[in-house]
Amino acid sequence: MAESNTDTKSSNQMWGGRFASGPDAIMEEINASIGFDKKLFAQDIRGSIAHATMLAHQGIISAEDKDKIVHGLNTILSEIESGNFEFSRRLEDIHMNIEARLATLIGPAAGRLHTARSRNDQVALDFRLWVKEELEKTEKMLTGLIAAFLDRAEEHAESVMPGFTHLQTAQPVTFGHHCMAYVEMFGRDRSRVRHAIEHLDESPIGAAALAGTGYPIDRHMTAKALGFREPTRNSIDTVSDRDFAIEFLAIAAITGMHLSRLAEEIVIWSTPQFGFVRLSDAFSTGSSIMPQKKNPDAAELVRAKTGRINGSLIALLTIMKGLPLAYSKDMQEDKEQVFDAAESLELAIAAMTGMVRDMTVNTARMKAAAGSGFSTATDLADWLVREAGLPFRDAHHVTGRAVALAESKGCDLAELPLADLQAIHPDITDKVYDVLTVEASVASRKSFGGTAPSEVRKQIAFWRARN
Repeated sequence: MAESNTDTKSSNQMWGGRFASGPDAIMEEINASIGFDKKLFAQDIRGSIAHATMLAHQGIISAEDKDKIVHGLNTILSEIESGNFEFSRRLEDIHMNIEARLATLIGPAAGRLHTARSRNDQVALDFRLWVKEELEKTEKMLTGLIAAFLDRAEEHAESVMPGFTHLQTAQPVTFGHHCMAYVEMFGRDRSRVRHAIEHLDESPIGAAALAGTGYPIDRHMTAKALGFREPTRNSIDTVSDRDFAIEFLAIAAITGMHLSRLAEEIVIWSTPQFGFVRLSDAFSTGSSIMPQKKNPDAAELVRAKTGRINGSLIALLTIMKGLPLAYSKDMQEDKEQVFDAAESLELAIAAMTGMVRDMTVNTARMKAAAGSGFSTATDLADWLVREAGLPFRDAHHVTGRAVALAESKGCDLAELPLADLQAIHPDITDKVYDVLTVEASVASRKSFGGTAPSEVRKQIAFWRARN
């Protein structure tokens, strides 16, 4: 007896104090997914109701059993939504938790629900429904973010600011034009979301474990009932496919990258050194020691969320990359990655939409900065091409000499005396000063998609029509 106790104690120490029962406890811990897949309860119940309805329609189960099943499932739905449902780790996952409760509620009829299906196609259905709903939610949120940018762009179609390359002053643009750059980015993200919805719009239920079923089911009926375009066309691929989840994560990662770039600009713009924008107290925090600080924490956290989303994408790609067909238990690890990324993306889009609508734009500071760094140098070169007939490369060289002279004198190009400019090239006239202001520079960029206020307004009208 003493020897047995010693062996048990040794075994428990080997397995670790958390697993008091030894290997069985470890298996339960690693195998159970109810801690996270309970999030799929509504989709699981919805799929089961559609499946039971189809089974009855096809004469596979009786109408009486179908009615009991549907009533029981709706009761369970109410219990879960009201917080009165007790989830059990012993029952592993959301499917078995619901099925066990259904058996308690309606008796033997519950056992007929699993006819002509497997947990493999059941979880594929639940997860696909969840991702589809999340993509639809993301589409709406991106539409709201685009609308916020369109409003700011319209408000600032003529507000001049410096445009940057390499984070160095390049050419003057308008803040409205800069806002419209993000409209294009998030518009592409929304387009990817719409394509992803189209790609996954196929119903997995009826593929069963991997080979389909011998029962005379109607997969088109369940597909229609669940809002899918059609059923999937290969049962092996159906239960082993997680492309829809990976595509969601890829879209989330790209969208997160765009949000992070915007967040970085807000962080930079809100510094005292730039002072282009000011965030309200709603999206800022103070310092515990420096009373003057107003930190753009919301933007910084949006920037950080991108790392989590990227990690989720890489994790799921790594999980799936070595799996043979068809289903493997590894695929249980797909959901937490998607759930976490979805939560991060929702929060980031919501926070950024709020910041865009809420921030105060310092147009005077932007305009003053727009003329720094000889930002109208390209306008001088273009003037020399148009008015003096110089090849652009020669005009570029002449302009470079003018910039060097202005830099040595500590003044802007527009402040150089005409005599100094003519000493560099004799064909320069006083008309050159008409193009050396930031307002003139911006107004001249009338090419399609350019920064001229008239062009910015055209693009705003285009996006308002499609948003």
